[in-house]
Amino acid sequence: MELITRVKQMQEICLRLKREGKTIGLVPTMGFLHAGHLSLARRARKENDIVVMSNFVNPLQFGPKEDFATYPRDLERDNKLAADVGVDYVFAPTEEEMYPENYSTYVEVTGEVTGKMCGISRPGHFKGVTTVVCKLFLITQADRAYFGQKDAQQAIVIRRMAQDLNLPLEVLSCPIIREEDGLALSSRNTYLSPKERKRALALPKALQAGQQLIQEGERDPKRVKEKILQLLESSPGIRVDYVEVVDGDTLSELLELKGHVLLAAAVYVGKARLIDNIDLEVEPCTDVC
Repeated sequence: MELITRVKQMQEICLRLKREGKTIGLVPTMGFLHAGHLSLARRARKENDIVVMSNFVNPLQFGPKEDFATYPRDLERDNKLAADVGVDYVFAPTEEEMYPENYSTYVEVTGEVTGKMCGISRPGHFKGVTTVVCKLFLITQADRAYFGQKDAQQAIVIRRMAQDLNLPLEVLSCPIIREEDGLALSSRNTYLSPKERKRALALPKALQAGQQLIQEGERDPKRVKEKILQLLESSPGIRVDYVEVVDGDTLSELLELKGHVLLAAAVYVGKARLIDNIDLEVEPCTDVC
């Protein structure tokens, strides 16, 4: 595995690989790798000739009162983990390398996919995400890019960006990797105290209760949303940011639950903001629901 820190060098390597007919899989990360990131790299390894993993804590996607300065970082540890799963190149540029002096170009997706959920509670977040991801797509010339389903809205936004800009690559979502007790893996889980870690389990449990309601025949999205919200609001140490039950492809509101459905929520536990979701296919109701 080779560590690359300069944009020009990474781009030259990838252009050469493309001329040689190699396929490139990109795994964008902000580092402090966990099993979820490594699962993306393993899939990329199976489906491409070359795997590039970016490791860059992107300042553009953090708000002024968010955790950019304290976000966990350990490049040496990350490089060892990346090498173990077969990553060929780790691209770890500095902030100055990605956004040099007088940088002034941004990529923004507007509309419903960014105007709700994390787009409301984190203004400017997705503008930062799409800007850096578009740059990474162009630098690496990737054929496929791999994102975790935990960040479901992010994947939908990036897929829309790639479609609208005619970027010639696949944007792939991979399953959420969870701890044995059900908590979705996240670099921000390190912020949780042991007591907060137990309280955080209310998030996946509430979403599972919503899923159970659907499996029992409920097709009214408002009732499912109310169930999830009620469970979260009654859980000690949990502050709800949002709960949504929406179309899993477009994030649009649903009058009836059918087809591709996303149950999504964000909560605060201590100083950690955690997100989670359940992605499912729902059969139309054939009886009186």
